[in-house]
Amino acid sequence: MGADAKTTMKVEITDAAAKRIANIVANDPGKTALRVAVEGGGCSGFSYTFGLVDHRNDDDVSIEKDGATVLIDDLSLVYMGGSVIDFVDDLMGQSFQIKNPNAVASCGCGTSFSV
Repeated sequence: MGADAKTTMKVEITDAAAKRIANIVANDPGKTALRVAVEGGGCSGFSYTFGLVDHRNDDDVSIEKDGATVLIDDLSLVYMGGSVIDFVDDLMGQSFQIKNPNAVASCGCGTSFSV
């Protein structure tokens, strides 16, 4: 993979997301990171899944910021390259949101997308 490919595969975490992830992991004994994955399904074709994990898989890419760790497997990274993971707390509620430049369409709830 060339330097340009590595740059486009990069996923960023906002300060708000890092703070929230670190807080969630700190309050769940035994868990060390938030896993974000892309799976087939959802109303737009693909959907994001989030889960706390206690280990890293061989094919995981680890993204760390301010004491927070996000793990993304190689296959999911293909669909998420260039994305920004954010945490939003507004009148609609609290949620992690992924701003994905690869998505050509997404659903209203923001958890599924198509490429």
